[in-house]
Amino acid sequence: MSRVYNFSAGPSMLPEAVLSRAAAEMLDYEGSGQSVMEMSHRSKTYQSIIDGCSSLLRDVMQIPDDYEVLFLQGGASTQFAMVPLNLAKNGKADFVLTGQWAKKAYSEAQKLLGDGARAVASSADKTFSYIPALDPAAFHPDADYFHICLNNTIYGTKFPTLPDTGSVPLVADVSSCILSEPLDVSRFGLLYAGAQKNMGPAGLTVVIVRKDLIGEPREGTPTMLSYKTHADNGSMYNTPPCYAIYICKLVLQWLKEDIGGLEAMKAINEQKAALLYDYLDQSRMFKGTVEKGSRSLMNIPFVTGNEELDARFVKAAAAAGFVNLKGHRTVGGMRASIYNAMPVEGVEKLVAFMEKFEQENA
Repeated sequence: MSRVYNFSAGPSMLPEAVLSRAAAEMLDYEGSGQSVMEMSHRSKTYQSIIDGCSSLLRDVMQIPDDYEVLFLQGGASTQFAMVPLNLAKNGKADFVLTGQWAKKAYSEAQKLLGDGARAVASSADKTFSYIPALDPAAFHPDADYFHICLNNTIYGTKFPTLPDTGSVPLVADVSSCILSEPLDVSRFGLLYAGAQKNMGPAGLTVVIVRKDLIGEPREGTPTMLSYKTHADNGSMYNTPPCYAIYICKLVLQWLKEDIGGLEAMKAINEQKAALLYDYLDQSRMFKGTVEKGSRSLMNIPFVTGNEELDARFVKAAAAAGFVNLKGHRTVGGMRASIYNAMPVEGVEKLVAFMEKFEQENA
């Protein structure tokens, strides 16, 4: 069976070079006589894997030395609680609501901070189809942190510029855009990402946090929800997601050695996105749902305006080898997630299929 073009929002497709290497090392990792799935996380062999992954991530993302890299579990959703538990020492935080995950982060913070969690802007009025203009006068200088979801997976939007939050640490959920282009880590107090879109398989969550923000969490915080616990133990307080970290290391090697780093990855991603957006902008059948100034490079939702036709397209596309194109229920229509591992060829063939479908169903 030939491989399909997988446009899933996550878990997403992985680079074939990574899958091939993992397959080759499945039964015997570098002469150890065992799979990475089987080895002790306390072994020297595994320590070299996790250290190598951390070193590569620092290299590829140019992470400054005053930031800690943590390999955790629980998905980005657990970070909705961990961030306020660890950073909201005064019980105050600002939020920009740009989609479902930003809303969930805000809702979780409200449980812990009450009225101290404050929404300073929202794009809910137009089904999160744009990034709202931000007025710094609405920001609270007494906030412990300022939270954004940098790229919104469901709605296909991305912040075109970062908000200037002054001395208030900027916190961002970067689950669906991490490693897609260069990012100035020094602009943030904390970044977090579920790995299952651009970094590896589900099960690994990466947190990049400025070291001065790691301290004693709010009173009553469970041990496993303290950043200090994991920083003090090299992400080894408990058994880490060993195999997911190993795959992440292979992805980072692919990015560095095969692609040429994040600048090169950005150019490829811009090429892929332009192919699809240019077609959507001239199509008489398919239309993008996001305002042009807020468009994501990673997630591209589109509709025909006819639910029956949308369903027919998704079914025909799957039969032709273009899978997981059905849009999220809150948007409808279709969504093409074109993460790093999606080759340019996959987007070219999708556009050709869409052109053919449009001609046959006009």
